[in-house]
Amino acid sequence: MTKLGEFFALRSVNKSDVARKTGLSKVRISELTINDTTKLRADELYKIALAIDVKPGDLLEFVCGDLKNP
Repeated sequence: MTKLGEFFALRSVNKSDVARKTGLSKVRISELTINDTTKLRADELYKIALAIDVKPGDLLEFVCGDLKNP
């Protein structure tokens, strides 16, 4: 499960609702929440944050907060 998937689980987010509200396919939402190798684009993160009524910066911090500078 990806960090986005963890966020959805913590908040009991319905993936179908997110797909409908963002215009992203259900398959893409599933890929973003399950597959660690799938890359989340900035525009997707922004649309998802708006769809689940979360500040985009808060979602970005949760999803990418463990990244460190080399």
